[in-house]
Amino acid sequence: MTKQSVLVVDDERDIRELLTITLGRMGLAVLTASNVTEAKERLAEQAFSLCFTDMNLPDGNGQELIELIATRYPETPVAMITAYGNVDAAVSALKAGAFDFVSKPVDINMLRRLVQTAMKLAEQRKVEPPSAGAAKMLGDSPAIQTLRGTIGKLARSQAPVYISGESGVGKELVARLIHEQGPRASGAFVPVNCGAIPSELMESEFFGHKKGSFTGAQGDKDGLFQTANGGTLFLDEVAELPIHMQVKLLRVIQEKAVRPIGGRAEVPVDVRILSATHKSLARLVESGQFRQDLYYRINVIELRVPPLRERREDVPKLAGRVLERLGQEHGQPPAKLTPEALASLLAYAFPGNVRELENVLERAVALCENNLIKSEDLRLSPAAATAAPKESLEEIEDVESSDGDGGLDSYISNLEREAIMKALQETRYNKTAAAKKLGITFRALRYKLKKLGID
Repeated sequence: MTKQSVLVVDDERDIRELLTITLGRMGLAVLTASNVTEAKERLAEQAFSLCFTDMNLPDGNGQELIELIATRYPETPVAMITAYGNVDAAVSALKAGAFDFVSKPVDINMLRRLVQTAMKLAEQRKVEPPSAGAAKMLGDSPAIQTLRGTIGKLARSQAPVYISGESGVGKELVARLIHEQGPRASGAFVPVNCGAIPSELMESEFFGHKKGSFTGAQGDKDGLFQTANGGTLFLDEVAELPIHMQVKLLRVIQEKAVRPIGGRAEVPVDVRILSATHKSLARLVESGQFRQDLYYRINVIELRVPPLRERREDVPKLAGRVLERLGQEHGQPPAKLTPEALASLLAYAFPGNVRELENVLERAVALCENNLIKSEDLRLSPAAATAAPKESLEEIEDVESSDGDGGLDSYISNLEREAIMKALQETRYNKTAAAKKLGITFRALRYKLKKLGID
């Protein structure tokens, strides 16, 4: 069986020898180069399963080599060797297409984990096309096809990805696809809503704790980073992290290690970080609510998920899949849309995106007769059944008129109060659940409650 080959590019003989010995013990064939010119010659001579390159080389820099490999040899993952604490160099390398980075002095255990991940990627690509998992993302629009292609590319990297997009567009689905198509697919995918964890419990939840480290700590507990070790940690609504946790998170990302509460030693963790929020992190950085250094560290690559109004041609296929699922759940054939109902969906702006489409159809299935959904069963808001707005969902809600022409008022008129009260009663006055039942956002419901004087 032919050994997999690794190219090591560094002008320091000690580093070349260290990597040659370590990688050789892992059963890999190692070739070395001391400068960019030699590296280019080696790359032209044979294919490599992985490449390590230093940043500063006598006749050029590692960045140039990374860009060359990304363009000419895209099947070869490349990792940057950086000076300790040189975060800027690591971020630049990842943006240029590096698979990952390792800092000097080289931690042998961390190096082995990086190599194992890279080898898994090489094996995975032999048996599965890079876009196979993206079939879960329905649609044939240019926007969704572009997104699928980008997901396939990002899955090969270990760079942190910041997934931006409005509420309801499917940011967690995108994160899962990046995980499932990458070399960490066999590891855990751990999603966490940063806004749902009480501030005083965050450190314990993220980093774990030791028995007796605080009142109630009756045993050792692994944190989310340890749970995701070898896999992916998805930080949803990352903008909700308080400043003190932003500082700690930045350190963990840089050091690739966590210290449990009450622990004396740091625990190494091998985790890929994906994050998302519907808010503008750049604006929060400007206002001092989000640390700039953390922003640049998690936003190495930004992936925007398009809103549904930018891919309206995908609505029929999405609606069909939702109706199939609802039919299965109810043990009956899928409900059908009349041509007029489908036309209404296509004309609707969907400020709540795919999540709102699901809610609208679930409500319509309950209201329709003979399993046939008519336009009136959809109960769409005329305010959103126009040309697609450019504003984000948050901005739309902020400028919603108070004259009774928009939102829920326009399509259930005098029954509005009864509909809201019924939803609140059915959900035991859980406003979040009531908003979901009504097919509107929590903020929109809060606005309506205030407008109608409902406590």
